[in-house]
Amino acid sequence: MKEQFNTALGNLVDKLIGWFNAIIENIPNFILAILVMIASYFAAKYVGRLVKRLVSRRIHQDSIKNAISRVVAVVVVALGLFIALGVLNLGKALTSLLAGAGVVGLAIGLALQGTLANTFAGLILSFRKKIQIGNWVETTGYSGEVMDINLKDFTLKEADNNIVIIPNKTILENPIKNYSLTTKMRIFLECGVGYESDLEKVQQLTKEVIATTFDQVKSVDDVEFYFTEFGDSSINYLCRFWIDAESMLEKMKAKTTAIIEIKKAYDKEGINIPFPIRTLQFDNSLDIKGNSKAQSTTQNEK
Repeated sequence: MKEQFNTALGNLVDKLIGWFNAIIENIPNFILAILVMIASYFAAKYVGRLVKRLVSRRIHQDSIKNAISRVVAVVVVALGLFIALGVLNLGKALTSLLAGAGVVGLAIGLALQGTLANTFAGLILSFRKKIQIGNWVETTGYSGEVMDINLKDFTLKEADNNIVIIPNKTILENPIKNYSLTTKMRIFLECGVGYESDLEKVQQLTKEVIATTFDQVKSVDDVEFYFTEFGDSSINYLCRFWIDAESMLEKMKAKTTAIIEIKKAYDKEGINIPFPIRTLQFDNSLDIKGNSKAQSTTQNEK
């Protein structure tokens, strides 16, 4: 029993001595590997900044510039890691690491299909020149100013100051209306006037008010005016004209101004904008005199 213990102890000492000798022999390689990792770290920072500066000439989206610079930095650090493992003669470990990374990457890719789809969609949206931060867009039932386009989602700020966050994949797969791509917007204004109104006067007055109120409307002929229907209590019309605007807020302000000025002009000229009117018809005539006599007789009897 004692001999077996001494043998095991001797083997352990020999093993430790062998490890110690291996460490002493590989100290230069170990120091060199550490230097490679430190150099790769600083090189990654420098290369990332350089790539970001170069990319800034073509891309104005901050999130994309940051993403590209970070990806390049990670690649540089990974390259330094592989070189350091090679210096340490860990070729087998390097091969196992690459094989494991491939398997893990496949598993992560299958598990995060939605996230990866949003990431690639964010890259595509960021490179689109027709969608920029600050544009006023409408998509998937929401309308607002584009606040951010990152690798995860698309952020809008609506006119009521609510923030809407939409997945990039949804934006990419659905139609999007960008109001900021054009410098003009058409205002649609619907109203109605009383049946007693002079329709030609209403038409001319409305067009003159629009042409006078908005500098973008050069003349009365630039204002479109159409009577549309005989309504229940009014004759309705549609008025259309163009203004210089790039957002829905400017369009709403212009429409508000037009309504105020038209109302002032109508009041001055005595043109009526009627309330909804309902006419009630009773086919049976009411005998008011007979009812009054019956009521007086009943009171006398009491």
